[in-house]
Amino acid sequence: MFSLQGKIALITGASQGIGETIARQLAKQGAFAVCASLASTEGDLQNVVAAIKADGDQADYVLLDMRDGDSVRAAVNTVVERHGALHILVNNAGITKDKLMIQMKEEEFELVLDINLKGAWLATQAAARPMMKQRWGRVINIASVVGQMGNAGQSNYVASKAGLIGLTKTVAREFASRNVTCNAVAPGYIATAMTDVLSEEVKAEFNRQIPLGRMGTPIDVANAVLFLASEEAGYMTGQVLSVNGGMLMP
Repeated sequence: MFSLQGKIALITGASQGIGETIARQLAKQGAFAVCASLASTEGDLQNVVAAIKADGDQADYVLLDMRDGDSVRAAVNTVVERHGALHILVNNAGITKDKLMIQMKEEEFELVLDINLKGAWLATQAAARPMMKQRWGRVINIASVVGQMGNAGQSNYVASKAGLIGLTKTVAREFASRNVTCNAVAPGYIATAMTDVLSEEVKAEFNRQIPLGRMGTPIDVANAVLFLASEEAGYMTGQVLSVNGGMLMP
């Protein structure tokens, strides 16, 4: 089950963290993982690709800027030209610029929306063309539990993730007739390099909010993505798969 043999997958924001883990997990199940991120992270991308290949799996990388439509379209075209197809798109690239709304600058709001939401829209629009032509595709958006419940100090990030959930449902409706599904994964608190710097007291407070009593891990998210990318998830579209340890039960 969940074999992705012969599938070409493009994972944005794959130079580290959750994106890297998703790329490695998809590759482990047979996909050719194309890792994508900014030119400034090229060294990290090369390391991720090398690690995947060292495990005996297949990988490549492309550079792109999620704020730039031409860059995103060029990256998707490069994937199709190199590999002959694009079957799976994981919109994982994202940033945070946390600040209370009253203190947030307009450019800080716009930057997060441009990368997290508009970037996913650009990548999906570009990837949809080859997917519809081949009549098979999986678009998987990495949303967030805060996009479902809100969070103080993250009005820009929350708006981008809530918008991503709405985008997921619309893409699902538009592309279903061509056998292209679109779903979202909404992680809760995930242990990454970003959370490693938090104090033990803050981590303990996070854990108190989670019925399972612990933060999630990147592989928890990657396994959900793996399922949604598979043939076995072929009758799921427009759904939000929550991976939050029970923190929110919508």
